[in-house]
Amino acid sequence: MSFVPRQVAEMPWQIICITIAIASFGVIVLYSAAGGSVSPWAGTHALRFVVFLTMALVIRMFSENFIKLWTYPGYIVFAVLLLMVELVGAVKGGSQRWIDLGFIRLQPSEFMKPLVVLAIARFYELLPIGQARSWGAIWPPLLLIGVPWFLVMTQPDLGTSIAVMIGGVTVMFLAGVPLRLFIGAGVAGAAFVPFAFFFLLKEYQQNRVLTFLDPESDPLGTGYHISQSKIAIGSGGIGGKGYLQGSQSHLDYLPEGHTDFVFATMAEEWGLIGGLVVIGLFALLLRWATSVSLNAPSRFGKLAGGGLTMTIFFYIAINLLMVMGLAPVVGIPLPFLSYGGSSMMTIMICIGLLMGIERSTRQGSGSGGRVVG
Repeated sequence: MSFVPRQVAEMPWQIICITIAIASFGVIVLYSAAGGSVSPWAGTHALRFVVFLTMALVIRMFSENFIKLWTYPGYIVFAVLLLMVELVGAVKGGSQRWIDLGFIRLQPSEFMKPLVVLAIARFYELLPIGQARSWGAIWPPLLLIGVPWFLVMTQPDLGTSIAVMIGGVTVMFLAGVPLRLFIGAGVAGAAFVPFAFFFLLKEYQQNRVLTFLDPESDPLGTGYHISQSKIAIGSGGIGGKGYLQGSQSHLDYLPEGHTDFVFATMAEEWGLIGGLVVIGLFALLLRWATSVSLNAPSRFGKLAGGGLTMTIFFYIAINLLMVMGLAPVVGIPLPFLSYGGSSMMTIMICIGLLMGIERSTRQGSGSGGRVVG
């Protein structure tokens, strides 16, 4: 006889504990980044996590049929909101990404990341598996990706536009779209890079790319972020300088040490050991998400789970590469460690949807189906 209520026992405790561990470490790092103060970052970060974890647990309870029913209406609503951003959006830091509602600033592009994944997964679920290699199975998903990608690029927001594309393209690959098309698209994309660099990217985005290629060319200007990040990470050594002892962040040498470059702030004080712990926790998160995707009972669950997992992986991988100077600075925060509500909300929506897929698997529901590789 169990003394634990069934509803409690069936909660996805594995991923709940993993996210709590990462977010708690984030609170500790943000407390130090503020010079040993709960405000302005650590307390708000903890509160946001509790709110968004609760939101994820609510999303978990939605049935797969409910998610599929509202996927396309949701996509249309937020595509319209993205268009409204261009017309009446609030401007901050030179970018027009928000709709100011007074009590909250809504960033529609964040919702489009999971919505694009769900929309394309729904499309391929309805499509007979044998038709996944036809042209009619390719252009609709490209349109579903292209509309938000273009609208986000005009804000401009390079990091988010890439995230929108990555999740959708992953679903297309898992659905069985021929590999040769991805190779061809890659070649065409490489040829398109010079045009995009000179005509689509803003000057500050061009500078970020040039800085990535040669960070030492302007260490006190455009290369300052990367240079200071490398110094912070390198000075941490194996065991770090000690908690609350980070000089780069506390003396304001490291810009954005509480947001995009929070990993560098952490690594300076906790060293290689702290970095490996963080990466290990993220590996456990991604292992869980991958397992959920592979074991999903329906084709929609498998495809959506794969796209959502790749979206989370994109955040983690790009941020870590960025702070180490292995990728251009594109403003992608580190999940659960970086301060910021929008990115945490996006990740928790993805995790909530994955929790729902896992719940369907445990209940033995779903329409069956397989993913064609």
